[in-house]
Amino acid sequence: MKPQYVNGNMRAACPDCGGAVTTFESQKHGAQFGSVTRQWNHGFEGRNYTSATYVLLQCAGCGRGGLATLHQGMHGVAYDEHFYPPSLDVAPLPAGVPAGIVAEYREAELCASAVAYRAASALLRSALEKTLRANGYVNGSLAARVDEAAGHNVITAARRQRAHDDIRVLGNDVLHDDWRVVTEDEYSAAHLYVQRIVEDFYDQRPQVEAILRAAGKIP
Repeated sequence: MKPQYVNGNMRAACPDCGGAVTTFESQKHGAQFGSVTRQWNHGFEGRNYTSATYVLLQCAGCGRGGLATLHQGMHGVAYDEHFYPPSLDVAPLPAGVPAGIVAEYREAELCASAVAYRAASALLRSALEKTLRANGYVNGSLAARVDEAAGHNVITAARRQRAHDDIRVLGNDVLHDDWRVVTEDEYSAAHLYVQRIVEDFYDQRPQVEAILRAAGKIP
């Protein structure tokens, strides 16, 4: 979820609470933890502000510190969703997924927490490619390997199309085309469907291995 500033506190996912959404409080027993205000003429979300206040907060669950940025000016107060610590949207992966694939996927999530959606999308494409390679799909282009896996019914036809439209093409845009903004929605779709494809390969692993052996993909 995106951080939400409510009544002087921040609702956000806490990485030290396992990603659970908690309240980062700005005071305890009536005493403020502290803040620093910078007089600063600057723009934020298309509006001009004259100062920024950095507010120290503490997770009500585990006690971890946090830092919220508030922009102040004639338009009132706006809070910055770039809250620290960043909220990690961590998707579950099946047991038995190779460590390198998990690491690639988790690093994509870390990039996304810093709003680095281009980098995250490239890593998701890489996680897809590593998943196919780990299961014997090593020859030809990435597109051909996705089609081959679908032809063996390891992934569904619908998932095959998502792999092309939401993961492979987006990753190719990042790696090979001119720079452009990658949106949160584009990243979120790729994030979801890489997870789904990894599940296709590893959720029912004995059955998938039987298919892969019959296709000559694994010994």
